[in-house]
Amino acid sequence: MQVDGALAREYLARAQAVAAELGLGPAPGVEWILERPGVMRLEDAEPVESSAPWPLLERALTQALDELVERRTAEGERLVDALRSLHADLGTTVASMAIRAPASSARREQRLRERLRGLLADTAIDEARILTEAAIWAEKSDVTEELGRLRAHLAEFSLALDKGGPVGRALDFLIQELNREVNTVGSKADDLELSQAALAAKSVLEKIREQVQNLE
Repeated sequence: MQVDGALAREYLARAQAVAAELGLGPAPGVEWILERPGVMRLEDAEPVESSAPWPLLERALTQALDELVERRTAEGERLVDALRSLHADLGTTVASMAIRAPASSARREQRLRERLRGLLADTAIDEARILTEAAIWAEKSDVTEELGRLRAHLAEFSLALDKGGPVGRALDFLIQELNREVNTVGSKADDLELSQAALAAKSVLEKIREQVQNLE
């Protein structure tokens, strides 16, 4: 509550002057003076600055950030474990493809001989021509290079997981390369088991891709 003393005295002086001029009674009392506009006024107290809210906010933010980092770390560890498991599955599939490929070549040659015997009946078979045709057929369906690149990409994938950090883009690129090689193996394969192995590899790669999408 604020009182303007100068303004109160001005009101009193003017009131006394008017009373004297008009020959009126005594000057007005203090109640009348205090009721005049501006003599008394209510003002809001100035806010007291305090740093009390910041420590509370700081502690809350620090705790929230610590929990965020902890959860992200735990989630990252789970993702890495899942990717390592899928990496192992894909490695096993590629190994089975590498084992199957030579046997597939031998079966192709055997099938060629059987077809020629059926077509030529009692006619003598040119062994050199059979070997030539078998070699051409084997070259077209050979997946040795593709399997080598698959193993190399798998090794890079494992190194990226061991390195840690933001590896999402690097792993996504490796998945594209792995998928390209698996597709080539599948297109070259004329063996049922080799084709099935290529399909299994593609299925594992899709699972890996889904997990990698959660990485930075």
